[in-house]
Amino acid sequence: MTKILVVDDSNMSRRTLRKILEGAQYEVVEASDGMAALERYFIDKPDLVLLDMVMTGMTGLEVLDKLQELDKQSRVIVATADIQHSTREMVKTAGAVGFVTKPFASEQLLETVGAALAGRTTE
Repeated sequence: MTKILVVDDSNMSRRTLRKILEGAQYEVVEASDGMAALERYFIDKPDLVLLDMVMTGMTGLEVLDKLQELDKQSRVIVATADIQHSTREMVKTAGAVGFVTKPFASEQLLETVGAALAGRTTE
């Protein structure tokens, strides 16, 4: 079963993502901050990471940079309420393979996840 690590400091966002992803038959593991995300990544070895941008402690961009530094094969989709084009470009340049906006739309999320798992980058 495909494993996805959901990283978000909001319990509600994690629950929402878990419900959508498990409904589509993905296995979900969670982390509530950047340090926990890095630990979970190396313990659970997920196929994909859904990463919030704004968190206490390490930001999503710092986590993304660290994941890319430690594992060039990591696949990360950034999940954020920030819809600015400059933010999309910044995370794409940092190595993200996709971008989804909050509040989550199930169909868009699953389409982006499917594309990332198939090796395609998405806007």
